[in-house]
Amino acid sequence: MKTTQRVSVYTTPSRKKKAKIPWKEWLQIALVALILAVLLRLFVLQSYRVNSGSMEDILLEGDFIFVDLLVYESSEPKIGDVIVFKYPNDPDRLFTKRIVALPGQEVRISSKLLFVDGIGIFDSWSKYVYQDTLSVDDSRRDNFESYIVPPNSYFVMGDNRDDSRDSRFWGAVPRENIKGRAWFVYWSWEPHPDPPGWEFPYVYNIVEWIGHALYNFPTHVRWIRIGNNLHL
Repeated sequence: MKTTQRVSVYTTPSRKKKAKIPWKEWLQIALVALILAVLLRLFVLQSYRVNSGSMEDILLEGDFIFVDLLVYESSEPKIGDVIVFKYPNDPDRLFTKRIVALPGQEVRISSKLLFVDGIGIFDSWSKYVYQDTLSVDDSRRDNFESYIVPPNSYFVMGDNRDDSRDSRFWGAVPRENIKGRAWFVYWSWEPHPDPPGWEFPYVYNIVEWIGHALYNFPTHVRWIRIGNNLHL
């Protein structure tokens, strides 16, 4: 008679997988996001704050815009483009103006009217706030003698023609000074006429600025301007 032997099988308990530590994942995500932000900032987009009213009404003081740094890698600037560029007389400063004439074109202004290659330009973006017309002896604002735009340079003007320092006063913008083309408004804050100041040791000023921002937030954010595309 055959006997059946029982064989006991012992299995080693499986080791539990170590749970991933959440903070490591968040750190990786943060590092990737930081690297992407730096790359975008260096090669694709740049943020710029509008500091004057020279481009009213398309841009207001206190507008924050993104600048496309790549658009002119594959194409040339053209008339009507709103550009951000290094100010020729002080390259550490950035200006924003509109291109009104290209290299080799003749520019002339007579009684506020812009002429390019002898043709009067009646555009939709120009703005005039003063009724008086200044003679060429008094200012180049309203009357500007014939000028040929140099090679690889662009004649730029502010849309607010009566309140803009531009190529009429300091000449054309060299091609290498152009940073990029203004893209859209991503934030807009109406400047306060009497904002808090900054004095050492700054602790009180920081608290004051936080209170100032919170108090004025409902009335000084220009929501209707956020998202405005500047080249539609």
